[in-house]
Amino acid sequence: MVNTIERRFNAELRLSNDGKKIVGYAAVYDKSSEDLGGFIEYVRPGAFDRSLKTLPDVRALINHDSNLILGRTLSGTLLLGSDSTGLEVNISPPDTSYAKDLMVSMARGDITQMSFAFTTAKDDWQLVEGQRTRSLLDLDLVDVSVVTYPAYTDTSVAVRSLQDWNKISRREQFERRARALRLHKQK
Repeated sequence: MVNTIERRFNAELRLSNDGKKIVGYAAVYDKSSEDLGGFIEYVRPGAFDRSLKTLPDVRALINHDSNLILGRTLSGTLLLGSDSTGLEVNISPPDTSYAKDLMVSMARGDITQMSFAFTTAKDDWQLVEGQRTRSLLDLDLVDVSVVTYPAYTDTSVAVRSLQDWNKISRREQFERRARALRLHKQK
């Protein structure tokens, strides 16, 4: 069976006045998607855990367009984590015109959501009260993306100031960078 890359659109964006980072959730656990063509879907807690342990080379994009890259795990400009809420995203965007344009659109509130692309390792289909329901249990993450139209309305993304970023412990920042460098050296 060939794993097809699937994309799910959903997030909330917030912007601070001095924002330099884009942060949020590309996926929120146990929240329903919009109707995806005859079924609804839930990302279950732990769905990204196996994939994240492998330190995948994931990109952060705008509208899943690989020409509009905002960050990458391999370079350390995209940090990913899974917590009790969902798939947490922290992006250090480049000093490019399209990234600046995105930040302006976020500040205006025009762009407020995120998405993720994945292949499915394990899922579960059920019929719940007459509604076909899919639970995503184990996923291989391909990309995360700031998007105009999401499939999951509970995800979030925001621009966070450098001051907020510095609240993360220096040790945690070092460990994240070390993981990214180990992955880079393995390739």
